[in-house]
Amino acid sequence: MQIKEELEIRTILWQEGAVVMIDQRALPLLERHVTCTDYHAVIAAIKDLTIRGAPAIGVAAAMGIALGVRRLPDASAPENFHAAFDEICRQFAAARPTARNLFWAIERMRRCFDETAGSLRPIREALIAEAIRIGEEDIAINRRLGRNGRELIPDGARILTHCNAGALATAGYGTALGVIRTAWEEGKKLHVYVDETRPVLQGARLTAWELMREAIPCTLIADNMAGFLMQRGEVDLVIVGADRIAANGDTANKIGTYAIAVLARAHGIPLYIAAPLSTIDPALADGGLIPIEERDPAELTHCGGVRTAPEGVSVWNPAFDVTPHALITAIVTEAGVIRPPFAEGIRKAWSAK
Repeated sequence: MQIKEELEIRTILWQEGAVVMIDQRALPLLERHVTCTDYHAVIAAIKDLTIRGAPAIGVAAAMGIALGVRRLPDASAPENFHAAFDEICRQFAAARPTARNLFWAIERMRRCFDETAGSLRPIREALIAEAIRIGEEDIAINRRLGRNGRELIPDGARILTHCNAGALATAGYGTALGVIRTAWEEGKKLHVYVDETRPVLQGARLTAWELMREAIPCTLIADNMAGFLMQRGEVDLVIVGADRIAANGDTANKIGTYAIAVLARAHGIPLYIAAPLSTIDPALADGGLIPIEERDPAELTHCGGVRTAPEGVSVWNPAFDVTPHALITAIVTEAGVIRPPFAEGIRKAWSAK
């Protein structure tokens, strides 16, 4: 069956010279959009999780760069708008350190800038077109990724997922949830267990919202219930997204993914990563080189604006952890399903890209 058009989630769009995105901080209680008319607002949205998820951050960066160049004065000298473009890119690169797609999008916008000759006007138009193209391509990539991964999900599968790797983490459709969506659209019976995903509750707030919106059966669990659920024999597979994948297959994803991977291996349950090739960083030999973002301690000391921890307590709040490739069964991409040895499969997929 096909998802009805009105159910499709478009996370971020270029509309009438502005960047419009779903405010993910407000979900699931309120569905609202934020309109950014200045690139600084897009950077702020990336930093404060108005928009999050590696592919979505990449699209936001591309559109934000286009927005910044669009507002440069037409009379700017070439050397001045080149310097301004570099500064805009630098500011986006500093927004969040772990998501590879952010830097991939900046690199792509830089290539577009360098390959477009002439005055500011054609450069501006080329960058806007490229940013829109990146967003549209992301959705198409996610749908291909979903088709490639659907065979990994048997009819009647009970699936555990962590964080949100759905439409909200991309321009639309999703990576890990894109695989689940494709299987569901083909008529497979599924049940998805959704980790709440502490401390920001992306699973509880976002993944559950997406699945319920499309009537895909789901059950919310606390993060520390996953092991018991596996022990009871109620999980057939785990599928999650990724923020950066090293050349050997080591994968950075939302904090807590590594613990789930260890539990899955202990219970003989396959763990699948679903991510576009743009999430792969072939320059990093292994996961130990992936930069891990540490976020505001208030994410741990407060919940919904209410303090839940003693004043002055020491806090460590890494946003991501790294799952070693040895714990990963396969990586689903738009180019196909990559299986061990991952270094060889990633090299072939990347070279054919």
